[in-house]
Amino acid sequence: MGFARAARAEDQTMPTTGTTGRQVETATFAGGCFWCMQPPYDTLKGVISTTVGYTGGTTPNPTYAQVSSGATGHAEAVQIVFDPATISYVQLLEVFWKNIDPTTVNQQFADRGTQYRTSIFYHSEEQQRLAEASKQRWAKSGAFGGKPIVTAIVPASAFYPAEAYHQQYYKQCPLKYKLYHAGSGREDYLRKLWGGASH
Repeated sequence: MGFARAARAEDQTMPTTGTTGRQVETATFAGGCFWCMQPPYDTLKGVISTTVGYTGGTTPNPTYAQVSSGATGHAEAVQIVFDPATISYVQLLEVFWKNIDPTTVNQQFADRGTQYRTSIFYHSEEQQRLAEASKQRWAKSGAFGGKPIVTAIVPASAFYPAEAYHQQYYKQCPLKYKLYHAGSGREDYLRKLWGGASH
């Protein structure tokens, strides 16, 4: 990460029929280092899959090195396929806000650059409406020290899965992940803001 052959996936509209015949939806969030945005969603009932990758830029099929340079316009992001009958998009939004600092521009904790911006990439007008309403609620709550929320809410575009070694990094390299999560400043920030353990 900044502190320390992606295959193109076509943008998914919603809803989509999964292999089991149930209706599934897709959510896409950018919250800085994507290593840290996968664990909070992987444990949620109703989340079918999570994939970290790159989106929001102009370079097709970017590599991690290209995205890290800041030249592609892409952000590191997590894409979530979920069952809306079990977990709602609003619930996913709540998890998003509680795992980021939405008051910093092109930065999340120790990581700096446009690739670490926070964004909500909506896949439908309903997701856009819910995201805007959620952002307004959090802005009024004063939870983030009264600072303005700068997280962008933008249409979803092509999403490119990151290289295999980035997927579920917290499982592949648990010690390195813990050291990064703590060393980046994210862990301390989230603990002070919300209390308890954080990913």
